[in-house]
Amino acid sequence: MPNWADYILPAVVLLIVGIGVARKVPVFDAFVTGASKALKLVASIFPYLAAIFICIVLLRSSPMGEGLTALLSPPLTALGVPKELIQLFIIRPLSGAGSLAVLTDVYATYGVDSYVGRCASVLVGGSETVFYVLAVYFAGIKGRKLRYALPVALAVTLFSSLAACWLCKVM
Repeated sequence: MPNWADYILPAVVLLIVGIGVARKVPVFDAFVTGASKALKLVASIFPYLAAIFICIVLLRSSPMGEGLTALLSPPLTALGVPKELIQLFIIRPLSGAGSLAVLTDVYATYGVDSYVGRCASVLVGGSETVFYVLAVYFAGIKGRKLRYALPVALAVTLFSSLAACWLCKVM
């Protein structure tokens, strides 16, 4: 029995090419033009992404990450965040893959159904990699003014993460 999902993407490509030919659009030239624009976009975004990834590696491999965790632990635990999730709280706005690695460690240590595991799941599922998204969006539009976007995004991430921990405790 054929797997119909294997035919969806080729069918969509053929449909697009067919519509382009019917409208007398030079399909290959349009494809090359689009690929050229995409390559320019990737080239403009790459420095921002490289800076974020370097910061993540430095944060995780240096004692600074542990120091930042120790510094933020008292106020965040007072606000209801389990101290086991402070590292996840720090990594999540920076890196999706890094936060998934921390989430996997939390699952292995505390279990999926524990309060810490549930809280970590909601925290990862309900928040975004703020710095990555802002770097991609602002590089794409060549915007340089993160003056309002960054503090608002970080504040929303903070409040949503606190709400996630509170809801996991209540439910």
